[in-house]
Amino acid sequence: MSSLLKVDNEIKTKVDAFRERITAEAENLVASFFPKKLLELDQFLKEPIINIVELKEIHSDINLTVPDPILLSNLHDGLDSQNAKKRKLDDGDVEDKVTGTKVFVMPGGMMKSNGNLVDLIEKVKPEIRTLIEKCNTVKMWVQLLIPRIEDGNNFGVSIQEETVAELRTVEGEAASYLDQISRYYITRAKLVSKIAKYPHVEDYRRTVTEIDEKEYISLKIIVSELRNQYVALHDMILKNIEKIKRPRSSNAEALY
Repeated sequence: MSSLLKVDNEIKTKVDAFRERITAEAENLVASFFPKKLLELDQFLKEPIINIVELKEIHSDINLTVPDPILLSNLHDGLDSQNAKKRKLDDGDVEDKVTGTKVFVMPGGMMKSNGNLVDLIEKVKPEIRTLIEKCNTVKMWVQLLIPRIEDGNNFGVSIQEETVAELRTVEGEAASYLDQISRYYITRAKLVSKIAKYPHVEDYRRTVTEIDEKEYISLKIIVSELRNQYVALHDMILKNIEKIKRPRSSNAEALY
């Protein structure tokens, strides 16, 4: 192989050192870190913060007062053009059009997020990030163990490829959890903005509480899924560790 492609000895030494470091780290992850982390997450699922029965306990107050209603009758009531806008229809009639309240600043300053959910999210996000990073390391390790392409005797290689595919799937699912958290904040912000503009519409306020409850339930499911993914990966790799580390048997020639 060296005659086909010349590789600098210093670079080769550094690459080999990288491979050895990845191998040692990945084997430690599978043998030690994964089982410890799944037990840790299983214990986390038993904590009170994630086992609230009455979801009313996670609700947060929306301190936006409802202004007094504005009565509109007709053009002769002395309302100026800013309070009552007129739009002429095709048939010549005049229709009253009431806009929402203009919001220049929140009455109580910054509108706070739901503190209960923010605290829980800040506990869950590092766990998601950890799973993504550790899966990436183990995936790299398995990919480096894949031997060169040959005809036949590829059963062990197929197991390696299945393992890499599973690790990639777990990575993608964990990344989607982060997207879900971002969407929650964006959706809630839009609803709170609607409440500020239309404080007299009760449905917007109810929708915020519904969104908060849904996110709380989703966060519990996410923690459960993180634990299950550690269990599944640990079990899958241990059951197939021989084929993952030695995909082709040394006495394969004896079969022919």
